[in-house]
Amino acid sequence: MKPVLFGAAALSMTMLGACARTDMAPAPVPAPGPSMVSANLMDANGRAMGTASVTQVGDSLRVAIDGMNLSPGAHGVHIHQVGLCTPPGFESAGPHWNPTNHQHGKDNPAGMHKGDLPNVLIGADGRGLIEYTVPMASLANLMDADGASIVVHATADDYRTDPSGNSGGRIACGVLR
Repeated sequence: MKPVLFGAAALSMTMLGACARTDMAPAPVPAPGPSMVSANLMDANGRAMGTASVTQVGDSLRVAIDGMNLSPGAHGVHIHQVGLCTPPGFESAGPHWNPTNHQHGKDNPAGMHKGDLPNVLIGADGRGLIEYTVPMASLANLMDADGASIVVHATADDYRTDPSGNSGGRIACGVLR
Protein backbone atom coordinates (compact mmCIF):
# COMPACT_ATOMS: atom_id res chain seq x y z
CA MET A 1 0.00 0.00 0.00
CA LYS A 2 1.32 3.48 -0.92
CA PRO A 3 1.78 6.02 1.86
CA VAL A 4 -0.56 9.00 1.66
CA LEU A 5 0.93 12.44 2.27
CA PHE A 6 -1.08 15.09 4.05
CA GLY A 7 -0.59 18.75 4.89
CA ALA A 8 2.93 20.23 4.94
CA ALA A 9 4.56 17.01 3.72
CA ALA A 10 2.40 16.99 0.60
CA LEU A 11 3.10 20.68 -0.04
CA SER A 12 6.87 20.18 0.40
CA MET A 13 6.93 17.30 -2.06
CA THR A 14 4.89 19.30 -4.58
CA MET A 15 7.25 22.28 -4.28
CA LEU A 16 10.33 20.09 -4.67
CA GLY A 17 8.86 18.59 -7.80
CA ALA A 18 8.18 22.06 -9.23
CA CYS A 19 11.74 23.17 -8.53
CA ALA A 20 13.12 20.23 -10.47
CA ARG A 21 11.29 21.21 -13.67
CA THR A 22 13.77 22.47 -16.23
CA ASP A 23 11.13 24.31 -18.25
CA MET A 24 10.68 26.69 -15.31
CA ALA A 25 14.38 27.58 -14.90
CA PRO A 26 15.12 31.31 -15.14
CA ALA A 27 16.89 32.60 -18.22
CA PRO A 28 20.61 33.19 -17.72
CA VAL A 29 21.57 36.79 -17.00
CA PRO A 30 24.03 38.12 -19.60
CA ALA A 31 27.36 39.30 -18.29
CA PRO A 32 27.48 43.09 -18.10
CA GLY A 33 29.61 44.85 -20.69
CA PRO A 34 32.42 47.22 -19.78
CA SER A 35 31.53 50.49 -18.10
CA MET A 36 34.62 52.23 -19.51
CA VAL A 37 36.94 51.87 -22.50
CA SER A 38 40.12 53.80 -23.26
CA ALA A 39 42.67 54.41 -26.00
CA ASN A 40 46.23 55.58 -26.40
CA LEU A 41 46.34 58.13 -29.21
CA MET A 42 49.33 57.73 -31.54
CA ASP A 43 50.51 59.55 -34.65
CA ALA A 44 51.52 57.79 -37.88
CA ASN A 45 55.05 57.28 -36.50
CA GLY A 46 53.84 55.68 -33.27
CA ARG A 47 54.52 58.76 -31.11
CA ALA A 48 52.19 59.27 -28.14
CA MET A 49 49.66 62.02 -28.81
CA GLY A 50 47.48 61.59 -25.73
CA THR A 51 44.80 59.40 -24.22
CA ALA A 52 41.04 59.04 -24.47
CA SER A 53 38.41 57.40 -22.31
CA VAL A 54 34.70 56.75 -22.77
CA THR A 55 32.64 55.97 -19.67
CA GLN A 56 29.00 54.91 -19.41
CA VAL A 57 27.17 57.33 -17.11
CA GLY A 58 23.48 56.50 -16.94
CA ASP A 59 22.06 56.71 -20.47
CA SER A 60 24.99 58.80 -21.75
CA LEU A 61 28.67 58.43 -22.58
CA ARG A 62 31.26 60.67 -20.95
CA VAL A 63 34.24 61.22 -23.28
CA ALA A 64 37.56 62.62 -22.04
CA ILE A 65 40.45 63.44 -24.37
CA ASP A 66 43.84 64.45 -22.98
CA GLY A 67 45.95 65.55 -25.96
CA MET A 68 49.70 66.03 -25.97
CA ASN A 69 52.47 66.67 -28.51
CA LEU A 70 49.91 68.36 -30.80
CA SER A 71 50.38 71.64 -32.64
CA PRO A 72 48.84 74.67 -30.90
CA GLY A 73 45.30 75.63 -31.92
CA ALA A 74 41.99 73.85 -32.38
CA HIS A 75 41.77 70.25 -33.62
CA GLY A 76 38.65 68.31 -34.55
CA VAL A 77 38.16 65.15 -32.48
CA HIS A 78 35.67 62.42 -33.30
CA ILE A 79 34.61 58.94 -32.30
CA HIS A 80 35.02 56.76 -35.39
CA GLN A 81 33.04 53.66 -36.26
CA VAL A 82 35.84 51.07 -36.53
CA GLY A 83 38.41 50.03 -33.95
CA LEU A 84 41.37 50.02 -36.31
CA CYS A 85 44.12 52.66 -36.64
CA THR A 86 46.33 51.83 -39.61
CA PRO A 87 48.89 54.56 -40.39
CA PRO A 88 49.67 56.76 -42.08
CA GLY A 89 46.19 58.21 -42.75
CA PHE A 90 44.07 56.15 -40.31
CA GLU A 91 41.32 55.70 -42.93
CA SER A 92 40.86 52.24 -41.42
CA ALA A 93 38.97 53.90 -38.53
CA GLY A 94 36.09 54.43 -40.95
CA PRO A 95 33.55 57.25 -40.75
CA HIS A 96 32.30 58.98 -37.63
CA TRP A 97 30.16 56.89 -35.29
CA ASN A 98 26.66 57.69 -36.53
CA PRO A 99 24.04 55.19 -35.29
CA THR A 100 21.26 57.78 -35.76
CA ASN A 101 22.10 58.43 -39.45
CA HIS A 102 22.41 62.19 -39.12
CA GLN A 103 24.72 64.58 -40.93
CA HIS A 104 27.79 66.15 -39.34
CA GLY A 105 28.00 68.85 -36.74
CA LYS A 106 26.10 70.50 -33.93
CA ASP A 107 25.45 73.54 -36.17
CA ASN A 108 24.10 71.46 -39.06
CA PRO A 109 20.27 71.50 -39.12
CA ALA A 110 20.39 67.82 -40.16
CA GLY A 111 23.15 66.93 -37.63
CA MET A 112 24.73 65.60 -35.58
CA HIS A 113 26.62 62.31 -35.48
CA LYS A 114 26.94 60.67 -32.06
CA GLY A 115 30.69 60.69 -32.74
CA ASP A 116 30.91 64.47 -33.19
CA LEU A 117 32.88 65.97 -30.30
CA PRO A 118 33.99 69.53 -29.55
CA ASN A 119 37.35 70.74 -30.82
CA VAL A 120 40.26 70.23 -28.47
CA LEU A 121 42.17 73.48 -27.94
CA ILE A 122 45.90 72.85 -27.74
CA GLY A 123 48.12 75.33 -25.91
CA ALA A 124 51.68 76.41 -26.64
CA ASP A 125 52.86 73.45 -24.54
CA GLY A 126 51.23 70.98 -26.98
CA ARG A 127 48.56 69.92 -24.48
CA GLY A 128 44.79 70.20 -24.35
CA LEU A 129 41.83 68.55 -22.64
CA ILE A 130 38.15 68.15 -23.44
CA GLU A 131 35.36 66.39 -21.63
CA TYR A 132 32.03 65.92 -23.34
CA THR A 133 28.83 63.99 -22.75
CA VAL A 134 27.20 62.14 -25.65
CA PRO A 135 23.52 61.93 -24.64
CA MET A 136 21.37 58.87 -25.19
CA ALA A 137 24.29 56.59 -26.10
CA SER A 138 25.70 53.34 -24.79
CA LEU A 139 29.00 51.50 -24.77
CA ALA A 140 27.08 48.38 -25.81
CA ASN A 141 26.10 50.16 -29.03
CA LEU A 142 29.49 51.82 -29.55
CA MET A 143 31.61 48.74 -28.91
CA ASP A 144 30.05 46.50 -31.56
CA ALA A 145 31.82 43.65 -33.38
CA ASP A 146 34.34 45.92 -35.14
CA GLY A 147 34.96 48.21 -32.15
CA ALA A 148 35.51 51.96 -32.27
CA SER A 149 38.32 54.49 -32.21
CA ILE A 150 39.08 58.13 -31.41
CA VAL A 151 40.65 60.28 -34.14
CA VAL A 152 42.31 63.70 -33.83
CA HIS A 153 42.28 65.83 -36.99
CA ALA A 154 44.82 68.39 -38.26
CA THR A 155 42.54 71.45 -38.03
CA ALA A 156 39.42 72.72 -36.29
CA ASP A 157 36.00 71.21 -36.94
CA ASP A 158 33.56 73.81 -38.34
CA TYR A 159 30.65 71.90 -36.69
CA ARG A 160 28.60 72.02 -39.88
CA THR A 161 30.14 70.50 -43.01
CA ASP A 162 29.31 66.87 -43.71
CA PRO A 163 31.00 64.41 -43.28
CA SER A 164 33.84 65.65 -41.00
CA GLY A 165 33.54 69.40 -40.47
CA ASN A 166 36.42 70.29 -42.81
CA SER A 167 38.74 69.27 -40.00
CA GLY A 168 41.58 68.12 -42.24
CA GLY A 169 43.61 64.95 -42.21
CA ARG A 170 43.66 62.37 -39.45
CA ILE A 171 46.83 63.00 -37.46
CA ALA A 172 46.33 60.74 -34.42
CA CYS A 173 44.24 57.67 -33.69
CA GLY A 174 43.57 55.29 -30.82
CA VAL A 175 41.56 52.08 -30.66
CA LEU A 176 39.07 51.97 -27.79
CA ARG A 177 39.51 48.85 -25.63
